[in-house]
Amino acid sequence: MANYEESREDLITQIKHLISVTGEEIEINPKFLEFFQDDELLETRDSLEYKKTHQDKITNDYLDELYKKHTK
Repeated sequence: MANYEESREDLITQIKHLISVTGEEIEINPKFLEFFQDDELLETRDSLEYKKTHQDKITNDYLDELYKKHTK
């Protein structure tokens, strides 16, 4: 969670960065973003950060599950 007040634009910029796989600038339809409240954008950003930092663990767990299903 943020320790300071973040602007809506900052949150959107961070979300765009976290969504990008290649690091290239991506665009999100501004009309789509109008549907989100600031607290929802913050939750989305935090969720993406968690997934990005724990991606290896999530991927390994998923692969383990697939392996177990297919080796029974």
